[in-house]
Amino acid sequence: MQNTVKTDQAVVNEVERTKFKRGLQTIIKDWRLYVLLIPMLAFLICFKYLPIRGILEGFKWGSYSQSDRYLSQWCGTNWLEYIFVGDASTEFWKAFRNTFVNSMYGLIIGFPIPIFLALLFSEVKMLGYRSFLQVCAYLPHFVSMVVVTSIITLWCNGETSVSDAPGVIYNALKALGQLKDTRSILDHPRYFRPIYQISGIWEGAGYGSIVYFAAILAISPTSYEAARIDGASKIQQIRYVTFPGMAPTLTIMLIMRIGHILNVGYEKIILLIGTTRSAWETGDVLSTLVYRMSGRLEGLSSVQIITQEGVVADLFNSLIAMVLVLGANAVSRRVSSTSLF
Repeated sequence: MQNTVKTDQAVVNEVERTKFKRGLQTIIKDWRLYVLLIPMLAFLICFKYLPIRGILEGFKWGSYSQSDRYLSQWCGTNWLEYIFVGDASTEFWKAFRNTFVNSMYGLIIGFPIPIFLALLFSEVKMLGYRSFLQVCAYLPHFVSMVVVTSIITLWCNGETSVSDAPGVIYNALKALGQLKDTRSILDHPRYFRPIYQISGIWEGAGYGSIVYFAAILAISPTSYEAARIDGASKIQQIRYVTFPGMAPTLTIMLIMRIGHILNVGYEKIILLIGTTRSAWETGDVLSTLVYRMSGRLEGLSSVQIITQEGVVADLFNSLIAMVLVLGANAVSRRVSSTSLF
């Protein structure tokens, strides 16, 4: 017994002693794969890690000179207090509320629709017809955002707009008695969120269904045959065969979606709203707040593109997103056997 223990310990020691040598041999053997990693590593270092030093800007007094930006004096939590409880707190918390509400709408409404589309595609047995439907569903994702927002703006324009005639959506809402003036629909704060969410679903639902469709195709056909033999209906097959087979993919995609719950892009919102101040009541999110704090919308010089307020607001957004990802991953790991890490 003692000899066996000594032998096992010797094997463990030998493995530990030669692990670096074996790792080097693996790298030499598959050096082509590691060479392919170099562009990705360079991208991460240049665009993900080097900009991290800009976080220091949120804890120093303002300095717009490129030479002494990182040599200015520390100010502690001055900008944090300014954002959270100071003069900018009202605007910041309004943007935070809008970000959370818009993201939750997108999660609750937008997340199930690609799954539903994937289920529909999987039930179409004519390959040519299914390919045609999939291309039609994927196409909006590849249309430029400027084109999409221009189409939406034309549809929402009112009678006083520069277009030749009121838009389709404007005429529909006016016929239903929902509009009392001639302004564009995008000028009304209560209509911005539905328009933003519906257009987002139209753009991304088809493209997002690719992952779920692949997960459905990976399920063995014998599972469906066994369910049919047992007398399961189509709904029961989806419930007891399709969804359990898709569970790991659904879990991973949900965790990733939760991680982006506060990352609402500013490009589409700015293109839709423009300079209309009334629509900022429900359209202003953290990314647009940071964009405006940086001075880009106020016409400042190109040097003044980063301010302490914007850095602190964006840092808070990133920290919340990190906490959400870690929390969702921990819950998933505890409830099921699927997690990101």
